[in-house]
Amino acid sequence: APDEDRGSLSSPEQDWGDPPQERLSRGGHRVVSVFLGCIMVLGLLNNLLVLVLFCRFRTLRTPVNMLLLNISVSDMLVCLCGTTLSFASSLRGRWLYGRHGCLWYGFINSCFGIVSLISLAVLSYDRYSTLMVCNKRAPDYRRPLLAVGGSWLYSVGWTVPPLLGWSSYGPEGAGTSCSVTWTDRTSRSHSYIICLFIFCLGLPVLVMVYCYGRLLYAVKQVGHIRRSAARHREFHILFMVITTVVCYLLCWMPYGVVAMMATFGQPGLISPVASVIPSILAKSSTVINPIIYILMNKQFYRCFRILLGCGRYLVENGHSSMPSKTTVVQLHIRLCDSSPVVTEPPVPRACPVDPEKSSGMASDKTNPAEPLQSGL
Repeated sequence: APDEDRGSLSSPEQDWGDPPQERLSRGGHRVVSVFLGCIMVLGLLNNLLVLVLFCRFRTLRTPVNMLLLNISVSDMLVCLCGTTLSFASSLRGRWLYGRHGCLWYGFINSCFGIVSLISLAVLSYDRYSTLMVCNKRAPDYRRPLLAVGGSWLYSVGWTVPPLLGWSSYGPEGAGTSCSVTWTDRTSRSHSYIICLFIFCLGLPVLVMVYCYGRLLYAVKQVGHIRRSAARHREFHILFMVITTVVCYLLCWMPYGVVAMMATFGQPGLISPVASVIPSILAKSSTVINPIIYILMNKQFYRCFRILLGCGRYLVENGHSSMPSKTTVVQLHIRLCDSSPVVTEPPVPRACPVDPEKSSGMASDKTNPAEPLQSGL
């Protein structure tokens, strides 16, 4: 490799980080740049489309969808502020932006990634509380907005310490991107990395597993009471959200495993190639989430069809993308009534339903313009 590439990370401006012992070939850097370029373009376009749909259709501006909007904004910011830097560096085969650029890159990628994961955890709890907790109040935007603001404060609280001396940000992998310095062998760095994985990965994952596990069990129990299109739609919504979480974890878990191996394993255990692949998978999450929203969420999909001008008949014919509230009522009944399952739904004792509202909830069809109340 040319001298320029060999010394790119050991120049006076960049002697703050340990250069990788093994470098990718120019062909390897080109392959990485192709993947990063595709992720950057598709991530920007897909998340921009989600933002346009939110701005264009009022029916999408429900409290719970504020969390989806938050994920989309954080993903788009990753593409704009982070992936562009690693893409340009991969084209040249070296990090181009010096120490301050590396600190910026490591901070924003960590911050936006944690925002997305915390938002997914809050989304799982919101879905759980919506379907399982007896709550007859009108839609409240304060709680999701507080959750959005809290996710950003929580993320900043965990990504600022490396800038202040608790661990650090530095080059990773092939030397064309930056992150937490996983290979630092100091106790201070190890303590930060352990806390980061517990509170920014382990805890959110446990929340999601618990909430969706309880929901799946509850929906299965409802199946013994009511087998209808309404139940099918509720399963579809749960499947969409769980798919979002599983895809996100599949994107980030390999990166987390490799990072832990680099932290606590033998020096040189992780080669540049082995670290580049999980890094690309992690960045691909910015592309996958918007696709899940549009293709798997009927509400988003129908608004997308209308935006393209080919779905107007969906509204004219009275078809609705909104899920039925019937399953929500049945879940409330199951939660508040401990009697055995019978062929007809039991009358709820602890959570009586307003007669005027129950007639609307019993219908499997809703107004196409009605906002989504039961989840996504």
